[in-house]
Amino acid sequence: MWPRHSWARSTRYFSKRVLRLTATPHAIAIGFAAGAFASFTPFIGLHFLIAFALAYVVGGNLIAAAFGTGVGNPLTFPFIWTITFQVGQMVLRGEAVPSAPANLEAEFQAGLFSRSMDTVLPLIKPMLVGAIPLGLATAIICYVIVFKSVEVYQRRRRKKLERKRALENALGQDPESPAS
Repeated sequence: MWPRHSWARSTRYFSKRVLRLTATPHAIAIGFAAGAFASFTPFIGLHFLIAFALAYVVGGNLIAAAFGTGVGNPLTFPFIWTITFQVGQMVLRGEAVPSAPANLEAEFQAGLFSRSMDTVLPLIKPMLVGAIPLGLATAIICYVIVFKSVEVYQRRRRKKLERKRALENALGQDPESPAS
């Protein structure tokens, strides 16, 4: 759960993995956005499946969707759950929505999942409703950032390869032959 070296190094590593995927910038970005959206749903353990299904439906890259689920992680989940619950309660204010337990974490540790659905549903329903607008907003932001980043990376990579081929041709080497 905790990175071996540092959070910054792990973030750089995953960023480079996303940038180096072979697909169009749109496919990579929409796949990543699907994963980010899935991270906002309260269905822990199903985020990969939800991300893959969403990415498949919208034509996104499935590997990028898996990387996108990294938006939801042990550091961000408490914030995501709290804000999705609060937004969900605001949206459902017209309905009778019970207030959250004073200490949501203590409620989970007390065996929330061992109780009946009558106990769980009042927490899951507002979280699911709140996940939709927050997940969409996060997905849009992630799409723009990833699309632009992949586009710039692929353009630079293409130019670098073209310069390398031009240099090899100018030196009279066959680009297909192994270097001697």
